Amino acid sequence: MVLLSITLLIAGLAISGITLIAIVLSIANPEKRLWPPHHYTRITPMIVWIPTFTLALILICLGILGWGTLPLPTWLRYGIGIPVIVLSNAAVWYEALQFGMAQTGGAKGTLRTTGFYRYSRNPQYVADSMMVAGWSILSAAPLTMVLGALAIIVLIAAPFAEEPWLRQQYGTDYERYFLKVRRFF
Repeated sequence: MVLLSITLLIAGLAISGITLIAIVLSIANPEKRLWPPHHYTRITPMIVWIPTFTLALILICLGILGWGTLPLPTWLRYGIGIPVIVLSNAAVWYEALQFGMAQTGGAKGTLRTTGFYRYSRNPQYVADSMMVAGWSILSAAPLTMVLGALAIIVLIAAPFAEEPWLRQQYGTDYERYFLKVRRFF
């Protein structure tokens, strides 16, 4: 079990690390960005969703393998962890369904300023971060917390790569929205 946990952790760190590098490169040089993609093609969903869902599966597995290792109080694990997971999942999937999976995965579309986007320019990233935090708390697994922290850093960094693209795509509409609504909360 230890070898499996370490292997999963390394795989998760690799996915998160490569994703973070791609985002940082995109922030540093928006003209040569990797995220959001310059052109949405048939392979774009695979490039976006396979690592995303693989990382989620790794976090789940690490949580199960290390279940309850850390001495977190039951009220915290179940009283906070479960509601956070449920509510954040509902928010993510609500907005993903409004956008469609293609636009959520980087395809061009319309500027969304309704729903949870009235309160945050990035409610899906906020909800994804909360979901990871909720699972980390519920599982009380050290490796889940380590990998989860890196995953949250990636989710926090992603909007900074997207903002120049959004300005380019939506112009003054995005500028008005940018000035009116906070990035995260």
